[in-house]
Amino acid sequence: MRLIGLVILAISLAVAPLAADAQEAGKIPRIGFLAAASRPDRAPMRDPFVQGLGELGWVEGKDVAIEYRYADGRADRLSELAAELVRLKVDLILATSTGVAVAAKNATSTIPIVVTAMSNPVELGLVASIARPGGNVTGLSYSLDLEIFSKQLELLKETVPKVRRVAILSNPANPAHPGVIKSVKVAARSLGVQLQLLEARGLNEFEGAFAAMARERAGALLVVADPVFDFHRTRLAELAAKNRLPAIYASRTETEAGGLMSYGVDLRDNFRRAATYVDKILKGAKPADLPVEQPTKFELVINAKTAKALGLTIPPSILVRADEIIQ
Repeated sequence: MRLIGLVILAISLAVAPLAADAQEAGKIPRIGFLAAASRPDRAPMRDPFVQGLGELGWVEGKDVAIEYRYADGRADRLSELAAELVRLKVDLILATSTGVAVAAKNATSTIPIVVTAMSNPVELGLVASIARPGGNVTGLSYSLDLEIFSKQLELLKETVPKVRRVAILSNPANPAHPGVIKSVKVAARSLGVQLQLLEARGLNEFEGAFAAMARERAGALLVVADPVFDFHRTRLAELAAKNRLPAIYASRTETEAGGLMSYGVDLRDNFRRAATYVDKILKGAKPADLPVEQPTKFELVINAKTAKALGLTIPPSILVRADEIIQ
């Protein structure tokens, strides 16, 4: 009997680690999806990301779980939401913009962070270098050298050739915007236009900014890429129309909401490509060793209805370059 007991004990000890391993193997990784915008706003971007994961063998709900956190246009909530994801001990955080990435990095130095679109990542301390990020952050750039923002001003000037004063609306809470303003100032000098620099942190500051544009007789408007501005895009388009200001934005969603035109990175493509970073990291790669990628797809979108309402004729040189014209 004693021999039988010893055999049973030996079998139990051998099976226990196997059971523990099986339990651990059954645990699927969790991704924290952190966005400054709202759930409906991010759906057009979120879907390509989830689809990209699926194409790489990570089916949501089966092979991977995703914890979604949205700040609903309130940048001040990002730190709180990032900390919440850290407490949940997610395996990776997907950050959807520069400001989101900064909040995530401030919350953790160990959990890998993949960013779908970041500007000035080296200057902001998100990565040590583009080729060798060196920390827990990597992903895709929105604009490494900020040239894209200068291009927006050039397109606006080409669309409204006689404009002499352009209002620039930025968000002082966005860590990337000081670098953007610096780049736009350089472009303004070469284009011979004066800039009126205005700031708004949210919806309650829009009216004051547009009132200042009217007082200074701004002839056009450039809205710097920002999740808060995109969240309130309909109101911005209404105020631009009310003040009869031709405006250029960074995202097609802002043009679809009534803005005159937009030029920027095809964010749907960036979100899709971000899935490859997640795949590599979940399979053992370190963010520190994964170079930051530059964007490869850009899009120029024009709202013909808005142009007509402004009494503006879009030059053929602009129309021929448009990826889409909204009628």
